[in-house]
Amino acid sequence: MSKNLSRLLSLILAGFAVAAAQSSALAAEPAKPAVPALPTMPNGAPHPAVAPEQREGTVTVDPAAKFTHFRVGNKNVKSIYIDGSIVWVGTSGGVVRYDTKDDSFKLFDARNGLLSNGMFFVGRVKGQIAVGTYGGGLSLLDDKTGKWKTYNIPEGLGDAFVYDVITAANGDIWIATWSGVNRIRGGHLDDRSKWDLFTVENTKGGVPNDWIYGLAEGKNGDIWLATEGGMARFANNKWENWNHAKGLGASYDKVKDAISFKNDPGKQSTHHAKQKQEMGLQDVDVAYNPNYVVSLEVDKQGSVWAGTWGGGLSRFDGKKWVNYTTADGLPGNHVFMLHLDPKGRLWIGTNNGLTYLQEGNKFAKAMTTADGLFANNIFAMGTSPKGDLWVGSFGGVSHLRPGK
Repeated sequence: MSKNLSRLLSLILAGFAVAAAQSSALAAEPAKPAVPALPTMPNGAPHPAVAPEQREGTVTVDPAAKFTHFRVGNKNVKSIYIDGSIVWVGTSGGVVRYDTKDDSFKLFDARNGLLSNGMFFVGRVKGQIAVGTYGGGLSLLDDKTGKWKTYNIPEGLGDAFVYDVITAANGDIWIATWSGVNRIRGGHLDDRSKWDLFTVENTKGGVPNDWIYGLAEGKNGDIWLATEGGMARFANNKWENWNHAKGLGASYDKVKDAISFKNDPGKQSTHHAKQKQEMGLQDVDVAYNPNYVVSLEVDKQGSVWAGTWGGGLSRFDGKKWVNYTTADGLPGNHVFMLHLDPKGRLWIGTNNGLTYLQEGNKFAKAMTTADGLFANNIFAMGTSPKGDLWVGSFGGVSHLRPGK
């Protein structure tokens, strides 16, 4: 079996086990139509049904409503990118372009130019809308022609599974894949000689794990990596890393009574089982691995924030890690999403709601479905300049208008 196929099967097994655990209440409901954007009316009643085959169109939204739900069907919302009046929603079934000016939408997937329906990243790269897919590489959209250009393994990409992309202040583009991290010096995507790939092997363990889930630029151009084996930093052409043994993530004893998911990924794939063995977690049979970093941000003060798989939220001040859990007011110990809004406020999406960081590193009261969220498992978020929140979960997006 090929490496990529083996990885895909492992991801599918583990990922869908996670989705099932995160959305047990939703899973018990009748299956929803797989439509790209289907809101509910302000009173909570379902919007008139849109035919599942409708891939673009317009929906009716009450702009005076405090919140609106946009359903995406039986899919995870993995990424949200706000680009002026356009909201891009990356899901496990394609990427939706939603225009807030006229409430029109269009779905992009393997039927109109992409090589995969699964989206992990949506943003801009080299001035173009870009999507990182699982299995289909990195694709950039030409606004004039409406066609996608894809960069994949032949172009230098470490793996066809792309989770995150950043453009550093010096112009370098970094791409997180499941076979290491690419650096494209100067952002010259079409020059194969400018592509570097950093892995566990060629960095001699500097990159602690080849499965890279997040990227961020820190102080002085430092590049931070969130991996399945801990955190890594690339600075002054040298690598340094941290794992649970070095302070990352809360201990099992501290969180074991607050682990919501009993579905252990180690029972779903040989990859995760081997990883648990290597990390000394073979006796833990729930969804807990503090070395597994699934979200990452660096704030304006230079503090590094890492969201772990069951070990809570970790902060690095340049010297040591401090961990926050439900005992400290965090809504849940699985931190799926971290997002800095235009004002620099850090939002934290967990398995049990959404919160943000207040002064003194205190957490605000968690927002849940009672406050208008589509679901309590938060995977993605975007904030508009005027303060609107777009929050993605399994099954849909909530558009919250705090000023209403």
